[in-house]
Amino acid sequence: MFKLRANNEKLFILFFLFLALNMSIVNDVQAQKEGKIKTVVIDAGHGGKDPGAIGMKSKEKDITLSVAKKTGDYIKQNCPDVNVIYTRNGDVSVSLLRRAQIANEKNADLFISIHCNANASTQPCGVETFVMGEHRNAANLEVAKLENASILYEDNADEDYGSFNPNSPEAYIMLNFFQSEYKNASLEFAEHIQNQLVKRVGRKDRGVQQAGFLVLYKTAMPSVLIEIGFISNPNEEKFLRSEEGQTYIASAIFRAFRDYKVAYEKENASSDANTDTDTDKLIDSDKDKVIYKVQIESRSRKVDAPSQHYKGLKNIDYYEHNGQYKYTAGKFYSKSEADEYCKKVKTSGYSSAFVVSFKNGKRL
Repeated sequence: MFKLRANNEKLFILFFLFLALNMSIVNDVQAQKEGKIKTVVIDAGHGGKDPGAIGMKSKEKDITLSVAKKTGDYIKQNCPDVNVIYTRNGDVSVSLLRRAQIANEKNADLFISIHCNANASTQPCGVETFVMGEHRNAANLEVAKLENASILYEDNADEDYGSFNPNSPEAYIMLNFFQSEYKNASLEFAEHIQNQLVKRVGRKDRGVQQAGFLVLYKTAMPSVLIEIGFISNPNEEKFLRSEEGQTYIASAIFRAFRDYKVAYEKENASSDANTDTDTDKLIDSDKDKVIYKVQIESRSRKVDAPSQHYKGLKNIDYYEHNGQYKYTAGKFYSKSEADEYCKKVKTSGYSSAFVVSFKNGKRL
């Protein structure tokens, strides 16, 4: 009983520490004005006295900086209307909090944080793209712990993060209270990135994931953290260190950015031109009622025979949004019912599923 009470008191204290920190810069935020993607902040993970993960022949901080600069160069060359800002241009230390503040101060429309993964085993490989959210498994929690450990190198960590312990599971429970209003947009952007890295660069697909990252939870725009490969895997480290590998990865991130930008601006342009036309339209006969569905997947192409493809799920449907086909399951008139069904969907293998709502055929 005493242990349970102590744990509850610890969670209570952590909650208010994060609440106070969250309120401290809540007024800094603005993003994606006028339906245009005008500014992107690219964050090279780690730097300075924080090396990040260390491989046999390289350090994470060096690889991420190189890939970040190459990505920025591609965007500058091909999207001259976009302002590219880096959280660091050299081998310097920048706190996780400061990285988010840079994005907020510059009114960024997208935030891209680039990292390398690591594991005690040399076997794991592949790419995964994270958004701020609740970790669904122990592996995702470990990735968050690894990246959040950067605060151990920061001089003002106690002041910036209170008593946050990057190795404490309780701390992540509190971190998950702060879900971004841009979560859905972040997931869409993450899907673009993951598709490019897997289909165009040929990397092993570890999926779009969610976890609690300090560098993401303060950003006031769609934000992603990309694990571009395992520096602990000799073959993957060789690819990550190579000029060719870094070029492929950077070009994939750029293409994902470009595709998201084009789809986003096209959608907003059509909405401005005709308020009765919307790319989120979904055929639904329940007028003036809010309908809840569980979004299970986003694809660049339509699925043949979706009811067969998504066996075991009911009421399969789709809608178009940001140039993608978004597939949903279920149909409910209450959020609680949809939430319960979402839990079942996640146990069926769709770990990134989430509830979406519609009214008169338009996604809310």
